Amino acid sequence: MIKRVDKLVALSVLGSVIGVWLVLTGFDAVTMFMRQLGNIGKNGYTLTDAAVYVLVTTPRRAYDMFGNAALIGSLLGLGGLAATSELTALRASGMSRLRIAVSATGVIAVLIVGVVILGETAAPWGDQLGNAMQLRLKANNIGSTGSGLWARDGDRIINARGGAVAIRSGDHDTVQLIDVRVFTLTKDGQQLTRFDQAKTADHNGRTWVMHDVRSTTLDDTGVHGHTAPSEQWDSSLNPQVLAQSAIQPQYLAMRDLRRNMRYLEANGESPGVYAVAFWTRALYALNVLVLVLCAMPFAFGTMRSGGLGKRIFIGMLLAITWYFLQKAMVNFGTVYGIPPLLANLLPAALLAAAAWLYFRKHA
Repeated sequence: MIKRVDKLVALSVLGSVIGVWLVLTGFDAVTMFMRQLGNIGKNGYTLTDAAVYVLVTTPRRAYDMFGNAALIGSLLGLGGLAATSELTALRASGMSRLRIAVSATGVIAVLIVGVVILGETAAPWGDQLGNAMQLRLKANNIGSTGSGLWARDGDRIINARGGAVAIRSGDHDTVQLIDVRVFTLTKDGQQLTRFDQAKTADHNGRTWVMHDVRSTTLDDTGVHGHTAPSEQWDSSLNPQVLAQSAIQPQYLAMRDLRRNMRYLEANGESPGVYAVAFWTRALYALNVLVLVLCAMPFAFGTMRSGGLGKRIFIGMLLAITWYFLQKAMVNFGTVYGIPPLLANLLPAALLAAAAWLYFRKHA
């Protein structure tokens, strides 16, 4: 049953978390806006474009910053109760540390429902729109992006050195690949039988069409070549997957990550970063709640004698430590073949065990 003391703790934590969340997200948005100012004037990029880019990518920034805001805000909220001796009064009245921690974590759990919805809807949409703006900004240099995008389509290997550009046209996405090279191999993958090079390749919502094509065929009779202004490209490549390949996997919605994973697995490739990103997103709520719960002991100990700066410092230290612990575990799992689910779950399990030991000792 929710009591008045639970509401007291929850409201204190809620106010601190929202305040910190707004500050962190706002600071990140302002920093990105200052960076975008350096692009004004390039390829028609205007101040309005810079503002729109920051605006549409703000949901993703809010999603990324919530974990840190929840951690620091929880410490500030309980620290505020400790500074006014209310936390001491709650303990003296018989309210256990675990009960106080659950009250503080409960309000985070309510907020995180909305944050997860934000991360699956507005955040991916905004990132894809922002990514399209950045690609248009770099259109003049898009051919100098290194080796570019690689994909496999059955016995063919595709390299688009300019990456993928998605342009909304009517009720479908028109995807354009720049400087396309298609290597067709034998069934056993040992020999090259055909090489196609095209200036561009477009997907009009139904089929792929290559433009300014130069083809070379290798067979027992020798090498044969021909050119064509345009040619239909019979390919099963998913244009949405290609368009999303230009976006960092961690910014895609879970449904898109899952689709990309299935597409790569169907072509005999490892889902790699998409699998890591998928399980990171799937365990996002659990990771945030466990991290906040593990920070609660600091509010019952030295936090009573510390000020605002000390609480923020400890919160940032915990966030940084958690970040590197999780990254190290995921990278370790990638190198040694540990399933992404287990690699992402293990750090949270370790923190949950530490919190359980603490609250059991101080019941």
